[in-house]
Amino acid sequence: MARPRVVIYAEASLDGRITASPGALLLFGDPRWPDAGDPSAAMAELLRIHAPGAMLEGSYSFVSPGTESEPLPPTDDDPDELCRDTLFDDIAQRPGFRGWFVAVDSGGRVRWYYTGEPGREAPGSEGWHLLVLVSRATPPAYLALLRREHVPYLVVGDERVDLPLALDKLGDRLGVRCVLCTSPGKLGGALLRAGCVDEINVLWFPIVVGGTDTPSLFEGPDLASDEWPTPLSRVSCQPLGEGAIWVRYEVVARPTQI
Repeated sequence: MARPRVVIYAEASLDGRITASPGALLLFGDPRWPDAGDPSAAMAELLRIHAPGAMLEGSYSFVSPGTESEPLPPTDDDPDELCRDTLFDDIAQRPGFRGWFVAVDSGGRVRWYYTGEPGREAPGSEGWHLLVLVSRATPPAYLALLRREHVPYLVVGDERVDLPLALDKLGDRLGVRCVLCTSPGKLGGALLRAGCVDEINVLWFPIVVGGTDTPSLFEGPDLASDEWPTPLSRVSCQPLGEGAIWVRYEVVARPTQI
């Protein structure tokens, strides 16, 4: 099966900042950030347009860099057995299942409360079940925790998550045809540098944030002198209330193809 189509969605200031200051997690709300209107309506429109089988987030959407995670109890499970893809066939067969909420967390940093299991669904996210992307370096105690919590995971990479391999597995093993990534900073930058982005949706807000450490769109390694920017073609441009603009761009060529 071909690699799933990858669509990035971002809400950004005019200067490309995706939070109001370092350490701010917009996933949990920030009163300084503009109101995009009804968040369920915006997400419903994204789902209608792209029909993703998976939503993709990075661990920094849930835990700020440098935050100490709660220690995990040790496990007696076989590390080699834990370091295997773990999928649960019953999840996708459940009534109302809509897709996978995929999180990159090879460091085992996030302590999940909402998993998509009955009674542990995030408000407004019913039908989306958590799936974690890990690596062979992920602590065994974290993998054991995921299994106990009935959370599937894919082992993709050695020291960190191999994003192209992860996308291939999502397509081949789970039948995912489109991935909607709503984590446009470091994760978006990694996807861009890996040549895995097909479309970029940006909701531009009429604000300027500034700063030197505030997260911005597509954070990744700098281009070398012989590397070129990724060219885009505008698909649509929609003015919204309060001066915001929603623009869709198609990636028309990979950097390696120029």
